[in-house]
Amino acid sequence: MPRRTAPLALVATLLLAAVPLSGVRAQSNADTDRLTVQPRPVEDLKAVFATVESVHETLARTRIGGTIADLKAKEGDKVTMGQVVATVRDPKLPLQLAALDARIQALQAQQHQAELELDRARQLRASGTGTQQRLDDAQSAVDVARAQIAAMKAERAVVDQQLREGDVFAPANGRILQVKVIDGAVVMPGEPVASIATETYVLRLHLPERHARFLHEGDPVLVGDRGLAPVTPPGGEAAQEPKTLDLKRGTVRQVYPELASGQVVADATVTGLGDFFVGERVRVYVATGTREAFVIPPDYVLRRFGTDFVRLADGTEAPVQVGGPVPKVGDQPGGLEVLSGLKPGDVIVRPEGA
Repeated sequence: MPRRTAPLALVATLLLAAVPLSGVRAQSNADTDRLTVQPRPVEDLKAVFATVESVHETLARTRIGGTIADLKAKEGDKVTMGQVVATVRDPKLPLQLAALDARIQALQAQQHQAELELDRARQLRASGTGTQQRLDDAQSAVDVARAQIAAMKAERAVVDQQLREGDVFAPANGRILQVKVIDGAVVMPGEPVASIATETYVLRLHLPERHARFLHEGDPVLVGDRGLAPVTPPGGEAAQEPKTLDLKRGTVRQVYPELASGQVVADATVTGLGDFFVGERVRVYVATGTREAFVIPPDYVLRRFGTDFVRLADGTEAPVQVGGPVPKVGDQPGGLEVLSGLKPGDVIVRPEGA
């Protein structure tokens, strides 16, 4: 006996040193595996499909007619406001600029000649050999030449502005959904080049009109994982193990006042929608009421031959009927709903090896 006391004392010392001193972790496994069953409020969830939509969808349009000379955008590109997505070239505009430059040079030569005539008329008038009418005519010729040059320069500025408006800019930050032209395509003024979804995305829900009275702005919604794989409830043919839902939480931002095809349309905001495809369908759960139910962790359920059991604290096993998974909402943990087989105050324990 004395020889075995020292090893046992050493093992006990090592175990005490390995256990943290927190209140929860210091409890025995038997205490932490016990769970007292009590009913709690559970929301009745309506599973619907929502589509990821952009709040605003805008178009990048051409401002002049011509030919697409440089297409710099493709579907899926992210663009910023003012970024050039395409360039339109009109071969007539450079020719018009060259013609206007030649006319301006001609008018400048006429102005120079009129100024010489004006100086000569002033000298003759000062010496008394020239008439006042000739001086007035020379002054008018100079004024007319200057006005014509100013008009030509203004017309040239218009053509030059049209030449610069060949660049097609993105009107907002966002992602390009469609490119409607190709290089070399002939476009008219105002024709769309690309459609752009702005960076603000929402989930657009379509619910039956009987749920319209339950849906209000600010109501929470639960969004499933990406993808359309159905969640099979425990007990189904495809179910192998009890599963719970890990959902994201969103908020209804707008409920549209008009019903379309017997459905109410609403938008919900959820973080992280920018990683989804625009138009992608997502499973959304909308609360349509609240009820009391028993919810237990899935690892407390034993399944044998298609029947579910829970182990009570006295060591007996009670058959239960398990419903669907209950999602985690806020501080309320998720789990499995127990439809029958338990009563308030029952103490259940986690099975060994769970």
